[in-house]
Amino acid sequence: MSQAHSQMSTAHLRETSNDPSRQSTLHRYREMLREPFAEFLGVAILIIFGAGVNCQVLLSSVSGVSSSPKGDYLAVSFGWAVGLCLGVWVSSGISPAHINPAVTLAMATWRGFPWKKVPGFIFAQTLGGFIGAAIIYANYFHAIDIFEGGAGIRTMKTAGVFGAYAIDYLTDVSAFFSEVLGTAILVLVIVALTDKKSTAPPPALFPLVIFLVILGISSSLGMQTGFSLNPARDFGPRLLSAAVGYPRTVFSFRHQYWLHTGIVAPLLGAQLAVALYDVFLYKQGDSLLSQV
Repeated sequence: MSQAHSQMSTAHLRETSNDPSRQSTLHRYREMLREPFAEFLGVAILIIFGAGVNCQVLLSSVSGVSSSPKGDYLAVSFGWAVGLCLGVWVSSGISPAHINPAVTLAMATWRGFPWKKVPGFIFAQTLGGFIGAAIIYANYFHAIDIFEGGAGIRTMKTAGVFGAYAIDYLTDVSAFFSEVLGTAILVLVIVALTDKKSTAPPPALFPLVIFLVILGISSSLGMQTGFSLNPARDFGPRLLSAAVGYPRTVFSFRHQYWLHTGIVAPLLGAQLAVALYDVFLYKQGDSLLSQV
C-alpha cells in the first residue's frame, strides 16, 4: 500500500511540474515578489545590525545585564554601517537595493524607476523594518526587562533603540534640517555611484562605499537625531515598539516627530540631492530634467 501511495504521489508531482499553466502562475508570482522581497530582506538586515548594536550598547551599561559596557557611539556607527552594507549586498543582485523609501521615490521621480513598483517597494521596506526590529526585540527581551526595572515595563528610556529621537536641546526645525542634510549626502553619493559617466567604482564595491558613507554620516552628523535617513528604518521599528507596549509617546513625541522628521525630512533630502546632482553634474538622458 505504501509503495502504491508513493507511486501515486510521484505521479502527481510529475503532473504538477509538467503543468504549463501551474508553472507559469508560480513563476509569475515568484518573479513579481522577488524584488520586493529583496528590499524587505535588505531592510531587515539593516535593522538587525542597527537596532541590535543600539540594544547592546545601551542595555550593557547596566550591571544586571552585563559585567561591563559593550560598545560606545563608534560601535553604533559601525553597526549601522555594516547593516546597510550587508543589506545592499544581499539585495543588489535581485532588486535595485534601494532599501529606503526616500531612495525609491527619488529614483522614480528622477531616474525613471517604474511608479507602479513604488507602493510594493515601500511596503516591503517598511515591513522589513518592522520584522527586523521584532527579531531584535525577541533577542534582547530579557535585557530590556532588566534595564527597565521589571518584566513588561516599557518606557522611553529604551524606545530609542528602535526609533530615532532628537536630543533634548535640539529644536524641531534643527532636527528636520539635520535629517535633510544627512539624507541628501547619502543620496548624492548613491546617484554619483550609479552615474555611468562618472568615475564610479565597480558595482561589487558599491556596498563598501555605502558602508563608508554611513560610517561618515553617523560619525560626523548623527549625534543629534540618531541619523535615521530612512523612513523604513524609523517607522517600521517605531511601529514594533508601539505594538509591544511602549507608550504612545513614540508617536506623539515632539508633535509627531516620526512624521515630519522621520519621514518627510528624508524624502525631501533625497529629492534635493538628485535635483542638485542633475542640475549641475548629470549628463544622461534619463533624468526628469531632460524631459522638461
